[in-house]
Amino acid sequence: MHPQDLVRDHTVYSCVMGSRAFGLATDDSDTDRRGVFLAPTPLFWRFEKPPTHVDGPAEEQFSWELERFCELALRANPNVLECLHSPLVEHVTDTGRELLALRDAFLSRQAHDTFARYALGQRKKLDADVRTHGAPRWKHAMHLLRLLMSCRDLLRTGELTIDVGDRREPLLEVKRGEVSWPEVESWMSRLAAEAEEAAPHSPLPAEPDRERIEDFLFRARRASALEAYTDDEVVQGVVRRVAAGQG
Repeated sequence: MHPQDLVRDHTVYSCVMGSRAFGLATDDSDTDRRGVFLAPTPLFWRFEKPPTHVDGPAEEQFSWELERFCELALRANPNVLECLHSPLVEHVTDTGRELLALRDAFLSRQAHDTFARYALGQRKKLDADVRTHGAPRWKHAMHLLRLLMSCRDLLRTGELTIDVGDRREPLLEVKRGEVSWPEVESWMSRLAAEAEEAAPHSPLPAEPDRERIEDFLFRARRASALEAYTDDEVVQGVVRRVAAGQG
């Protein structure tokens, strides 16, 4: 099976991410699509396993196989966690709905460490831009501020909200380069400090609920295997009837 066929035929959940999901889209914004596909269980019985992720088939489209997606979400990967909270869902199956119903099981105070590490890496890139070019890439600065806000609010409330709401215009001012770099730096530092302060008192559990996720994944794999077995029985039954002159 071609990798893109897995996306086309076996996607259980897909959504729009990026600026459009964050409430920061402008006329020139791309449409970033992310999704989760469930590779048929029999494909795992071969030496060559299904891919853990697939680019395409559309532009700006990226999908994860369900198990890989769950692994990354359990590690509190920011990009993956945010996919589960997109307000712009384009496609969802029964399995996808069950995945969405488990959103809270992935959330834990581990998000502070992973979001902070990701933010630190992005901040270093911005600092390098300032040293090299005299200014950061303002769009990246805007998105880093948004991520820091999301992390702080998650730790404070226990809920992950990715739409920026009424903070849209101040963030777009950063994107347009209308806020000085020292002001942006101060804003980033303040958000990081607020997240640090919120972490010890967060309503989030210390660890994600790995058992619930593993149970969900097991049932999804089992259902896929049974479906494949049933389909094979139907095909073989038709062949037998034709051979016997009954069909």
